[in-house]
Amino acid sequence: MASKLETRLTRQLAAQGNMGARGMARALLIKRGHMNKDGTLTDVGKERQSLGNVGRAKDRAARYSGGKHSPSDYKYDPETNKATLKK
Repeated sequence: MASKLETRLTRQLAAQGNMGARGMARALLIKRGHMNKDGTLTDVGKERQSLGNVGRAKDRAARYSGGKHSPSDYKYDPETNKATLKK
């Protein structure tokens, strides 16, 4: 059974028109260190999965800020799956 992390990434890649989205999702998760080759999540992958969609988006945005902002400084937009700075 696929993890929530894998399922979400597979759907996103398929929506972008990528053929073989599931294989691509697995390869990306393995490359990032979130999944083992046998399909189980690593500790890092379990942590990412536990953040949920909102937490991952805020974490990405905070990382892109180069340490200027924390994840709590962001609000999540489910339409775009992105987090933007709160005003």
